Amino acid sequence: MSELPPTRWALSGAATAGYASTFADLVASGADVDGEARLADALLGREARVLDVGSGMGRVAAALAARGHLVSAVEPDPDLVAQSRSTYPDLEVVEADVLALDPAVCGRFDLVVCVGNVLVFLADGTERRVLTHLASLLAPGGRVLAGFHLRGGPTSARRYPPEEFVADVEASGLVVHQRFGTYELHPPTDDYAVWVLALA
Repeated sequence: MSELPPTRWALSGAATAGYASTFADLVASGADVDGEARLADALLGREARVLDVGSGMGRVAAALAARGHLVSAVEPDPDLVAQSRSTYPDLEVVEADVLALDPAVCGRFDLVVCVGNVLVFLADGTERRVLTHLASLLAPGGRVLAGFHLRGGPTSARRYPPEEFVADVEASGLVVHQRFGTYELHPPTDDYAVWVLALA
């Protein structure tokens, strides 16, 4: 695999430094941080194979594991991996870029979860490469659940207009099955987009 340029997340520096501690505090306080996981669970049969890409501090992966799914978590940021292992010690998380995953080794998944603005923090110009790789990790009938801000998101993230995203999806061997405005399935909005993708 050719070396990747640094991601927008890695280049953000202090702009993203408080992410892990903020969510760790929310988890410790008992706040509801499972919105994405509830939707992911609704898309799955029981004991499904799930890959959480850019799993951050592990809250979505841990919630899905608690619901009985077979979850693999992958996160390239070593600080977030450390936070994940501290907050969810029973959750196994691999410190790696998703492009380093080989489906011949890790297998294929019923659902790939790619939420929390992961796609707008990728390395510049790698969006289609990543989407194509996500497609290669899907089992027959598998889907991708993705979500990111269209506006009002982190200042260091890219702007990813829906029409550009759909073009990248279709060029990567995927199709859009649904688009929503929230993880509670509200209609599409101009602020946030939740996507359910499948193999073309």
